[in-house]
Amino acid sequence: MITHLDHIAIAVPDMEKAIKRFMEDFGITFEGTEDVEAAKTSTAFFPIDGTQIELIHPLNGEGPVAKYLEKNNNRGGMHHVAFRTDDIEGDVAMLKEKGYQFLSDAPSPGAHNSQVIFIHPKCCDGVLVELCQHSGDH
Repeated sequence: MITHLDHIAIAVPDMEKAIKRFMEDFGITFEGTEDVEAAKTSTAFFPIDGTQIELIHPLNGEGPVAKYLEKNNNRGGMHHVAFRTDDIEGDVAMLKEKGYQFLSDAPSPGAHNSQVIFIHPKCCDGVLVELCQHSGDH
């Protein structure tokens, strides 16, 4: 079952510049970075009021975030919205029964020792939606 908004992910062409903006200009606490090899993504985290902003940047210039930035002329933007679940397998099965399509066959490793899966944007009015379950959330 979906329990709450986990994060909003923003694709950024310049990670250091974006980190500086959120820390210095917006005054939001910076929690650190993590590379997610499975997604070919470098991430930076800014917790805020029970959720977080996640900046994402291509790891080694590859992967889906690189394609997103290329498609948008190297301009960043909101990439996806992530909902936390306490039963990712159950939610995937339930949503598949309702006709939702996913970008992969099964959840894969994500940041913060989580399992993640993305719902195809055409199923959600053009918005890329991620479901994530953190270790211990069941």
